[in-house]
Amino acid sequence: MATSSLQGSGWGVLAWEPLGKRLIVEQVYDHHGNVGQNTTPLLVFDAWEHAYYLQYKNVRPDYVTKLWDLVNWTDVADRFTKATAATA
Repeated sequence: MATSSLQGSGWGVLAWEPLGKRLIVEQVYDHHGNVGQNTTPLLVFDAWEHAYYLQYKNVRPDYVTKLWDLVNWTDVADRFTKATAATA
């Protein structure tokens, strides 16, 4: 998964790519050097160490596994519906 294998800090992102009209998975590194990918984020997992280092002892894959239990899928579906409608 994009979040588990991210080198360093950043985010794993499930996004809608309107040009190709498809879902994509992105790795977004740090907050300084990113260039926009012209996508609409639908679900974002924080992979910065401050999000998990105390509770998960820097074992990012365990943290990411637990995140799946916290996802508000109704919200993600709503974001998907809005994103796809905007590109129709």
